[in-house]
Amino acid sequence: MKEELPRTSAEKEVAILAGGCFWCLEAVYDQVSGVDSVESGYIGGTVDNPTYEAVCGGHTEHTEAVRITFNPTVISYKELLEIFFVIHDPTTLNRQGNDSGTQYRSAIFYCTPAQRHTAETVIKTLSGGRLYDAPIVTQVVPATRWYEAESYHQEYFARNPLQGYCQVVVGPKVAKFRKQFAARLKA
Repeated sequence: MKEELPRTSAEKEVAILAGGCFWCLEAVYDQVSGVDSVESGYIGGTVDNPTYEAVCGGHTEHTEAVRITFNPTVISYKELLEIFFVIHDPTTLNRQGNDSGTQYRSAIFYCTPAQRHTAETVIKTLSGGRLYDAPIVTQVVPATRWYEAESYHQEYFARNPLQGYCQVVVGPKVAKFRKQFAARLKA
């Protein structure tokens, strides 16, 4: 489904992040206090109405991403990014684990100039702290058209926790988040 660019307001903001498989990011951000909703989808490509098969095949230039609607009085955009940089590897170009291709790139799709500034500042701070063994390759690019992923991708981990990929890849990322960000968990 094609949608207009995301909008923000005083009570709600939108963040769009790509860090490999959208199932992983959605499973984590669903648990973050201040996050109202998380939607898996596609962004950054050249084809209208992309399908999962076309995106995974690398034929559309889209990336798997999540669109997070959050309350900035509960959690800031910067705090969402801090979680983002812990739950995926921002140093691997077009790859997360065994998932490879531009559809799995690390990217922050900013919706406002303030989000761009925050993203660039967070990356500069992390790079200066030399927390990673390699340079951060996360793209910071303007948000483009958002396409909601097929319904079977929404809440995938919550509905399929025993599926192999969920047990081996998604589950450990959720556990890492829960351990490092216990204070950020929804009640």
